Amino acid sequence: MIHRRTIVSVLLGALGLSLVGCANGNAGPGGAAVDTSAMKITKSDFGQTPDGQKVEAYTLVNAKGSSAKIITYGGIVTELNVPDKDGVVGNVVLGFDSLDKYTAGHPFFGAIAGRVANRIAKGKFKIGDTEYTLATNNGPNHLHGGKVGFDKRVWDALVIQTNLGPALRLAYTSPDGEEGYPGTLDAVVIYTLTNANELRIDYRTTARDKATPINITNHSYFNLSGESSGKTILDHEMMINADAFTPVDATLIPTGEIKSVKGTPFDFTNPKKIGQDIAQTGGDPSGYDHNFVLNGVDGVMKRCAVVTSPDSGRVMEIWTTQPGVQFYTGNFLDGKINNRAGQPYVKHAAFCLETQHFPDSINQPKFPNTLLQPGESFTSTTIHRFGTK
Repeated sequence: MIHRRTIVSVLLGALGLSLVGCANGNAGPGGAAVDTSAMKITKSDFGQTPDGQKVEAYTLVNAKGSSAKIITYGGIVTELNVPDKDGVVGNVVLGFDSLDKYTAGHPFFGAIAGRVANRIAKGKFKIGDTEYTLATNNGPNHLHGGKVGFDKRVWDALVIQTNLGPALRLAYTSPDGEEGYPGTLDAVVIYTLTNANELRIDYRTTARDKATPINITNHSYFNLSGESSGKTILDHEMMINADAFTPVDATLIPTGEIKSVKGTPFDFTNPKKIGQDIAQTGGDPSGYDHNFVLNGVDGVMKRCAVVTSPDSGRVMEIWTTQPGVQFYTGNFLDGKINNRAGQPYVKHAAFCLETQHFPDSINQPKFPNTLLQPGESFTSTTIHRFGTK
């Protein structure tokens, strides 16, 4: 019989991680000794879904005292607490303290988006001669896996300790035909809060029996000034390591063109304030909601973006193996949802950097491939590294 620990070890090996014990003095990043006695994972009840499924919350604490809270409903990161320039630890992601606020509907705060994150034009695609029709839940288009995507499923959880820090393995099997997608798909997401103050997310999806498109990501909304600071993200400084982006039509579907950012509001190759050129982006509502074509090789770890809050001094650096990133500036936040302090989440209260394959890739032959054949697996890694300046 193959034990569960063996199965997890094999999977972690494929994702570049390994199981370890929790003895003090393990080597940390750069070989420096790290006192792992502060590392821990605690589990708590987070309520039940309307159909009676139990939801649990897991709080990961690393050796430096930073923490991440993740729930099994949607694999949602509800909190991510990291220090500011004065060493004060605070939450930098939008979210809620109770399950009912998530099940009532929200704009994908902190969730795992899939099977296919982002948009599919008119909710249709072909594999061979067979056309598939999905829900159109974003105007005329399909968005983030449909009406009941991965963000609304309860995932199976397994607590693990890795050589990097405390980790949570989440698994979900999407059956053939779910939300209109063909074939059974096995999905595994591992969140690791490393002792270098990184939130590392490893993804693995495997198509069992039919070809199916896949584009899975995390949809956290960040405000590095602090989730309850009352400040927008327009003064955050942003660098995106992309010389090109994919222009979109009025419904935010890519036109198929890959265009240089030079001379456009989409040029973040040198750091600038998010709000500097945001009025020139157009759209209704206005703001950034575009895919950037990252410099570097698809499948190879590369720097994606660097974001700095001048208020808190927090810096978030993102690295990924994905070919693109969707930069979104909370354009549809309208003050109707409140934060934990009762303050409204207003337009531009946060930004998202969703590492991904390009939107509508299944219908765009010039874009990187998102189609998994039966028996094939796709893996990717994204790292959010936090520091101060």
